[in-house]
Amino acid sequence: MGRVTERRRVVRIRDGAASTRPDTLVAEEPLEIRLGGKPLAITMRTPGDDFALAAGFLVSEGVVSRAEDVANIVYCAGATQDGSNTYNVVDVRLAPGVPLPDITLERNVYTTSSCGLCGKASLDAVRTTARWPIADTPPVRVTPELLAGLPGQLRAAQRVFDRTGGLHAAALFSPEGELVDLREDVGRHNAVDKLIGRALRGGELPLSRTILLVSGRASFELAQKAVMAGIPVLAAVSAPSSLAVDLAAETGLTLVGFLRGSSMNVYAGEQRLVLHAGAGAGAGAMAEESAR
Repeated sequence: MGRVTERRRVVRIRDGAASTRPDTLVAEEPLEIRLGGKPLAITMRTPGDDFALAAGFLVSEGVVSRAEDVANIVYCAGATQDGSNTYNVVDVRLAPGVPLPDITLERNVYTTSSCGLCGKASLDAVRTTARWPIADTPPVRVTPELLAGLPGQLRAAQRVFDRTGGLHAAALFSPEGELVDLREDVGRHNAVDKLIGRALRGGELPLSRTILLVSGRASFELAQKAVMAGIPVLAAVSAPSSLAVDLAAETGLTLVGFLRGSSMNVYAGEQRLVLHAGAGAGAGAMAEESAR
């Protein structure tokens, strides 16, 4: 759509000397998601992959779980008073027989690029029953060395970040460490929704053989999105929240934080990590040591 970045004039100061120059910024615009013509949510996002974002959002909300659940997704023409299409409003039509959720109760229709959950009435409202329990059939096992190499791959694939320096990324990797997909967005929760939505539309859910890596912190919402998509491993380069850890422990999600170089903390689901035992160290001791 050509709206991922925008140019702005800036005054650049270096060593006390000022000059003017154009700067490339990441675009941020609101996207209103409608369901059956009724407003459901507004999120601040980087334009692009909007249909995937809407689809992934509905997976995270427990509304859909298969590509067949969605009849179509369209941009809404006439979204402004003059009837023009802003490409900032999408309408999702569910397939016949797919129940509509009650969208009048708990969700405020505004979410920010930093916290998609602002507007939930209560934590209970987001503890949605997962369609696919996180199961190890067949087992997903990863080494710390494999996890340590993932942030470098994510960073190398961030094309828009290289131009703006202001974008979050989320990536899916195979258990062997191969990059499967990567999305960038001003909101990390949007980047994850775009990944999950693309998987839904491609008939690839559940993502039970993948590792999700996010730039930045691991919030409760990101852990929820991973669980709802059947992802067994969530890794973040920064800290998780306490609720993210609680949810991971409850659902069997492996949650890794502070993934920086060869250092990382394992907060839950350490059974999926292949750890090197020290002399006389049992599995519990190894897991405890790796999480420090």
